[in-house]
Amino acid sequence: MYFCIMQDQLNDLPKHAKDKYKAHKNFFSKLKKKPPKKLDYLMQDLHEQEFMRTNCLDCANCCKTTGPLFTEKDIERISKSFRMKPSKFIESFLRIDEDNDYVLQSVPCAFLGADNKCSIYDIRPKACREFPHTDRRKFHQITTLTLKNVKICPAAYNIVEAMRKKIK
Repeated sequence: MYFCIMQDQLNDLPKHAKDKYKAHKNFFSKLKKKPPKKLDYLMQDLHEQEFMRTNCLDCANCCKTTGPLFTEKDIERISKSFRMKPSKFIESFLRIDEDNDYVLQSVPCAFLGADNKCSIYDIRPKACREFPHTDRRKFHQITTLTLKNVKICPAAYNIVEAMRKKIK
């Protein structure tokens, strides 16, 4: 039953995100100019509340539609676990994007299983560990990233909507 609800949310997410894009962008513009004093605490609370209801394994849309940035530390840690040289790991799984960052060669993620579980979960990239970044300190500094994330992550969308209700 919950999977069907999540699937409905995923199907509707692009439309909802598009419909709310202007409102979210205006809200974030005001937030950047004058962030509330306890914004980070509020974001932490909203993030925790949302992830008590949301199980990423029911969705995995981030892994299916986008790829994380891989830092040098990520590459070293993962390639070591695979008993590969970093250069071989890069050659096998990564490419350099337009910003000169290492990203996956293709999506969905090569490490995503049919059950939506990550085969490298314990050693996954920092970007994956922190996604959707809604509990990050100085949240007001990553609003552009959040605008992108609400298009692919139902939890991020719900957190932003809850934040808009709390901060008038």
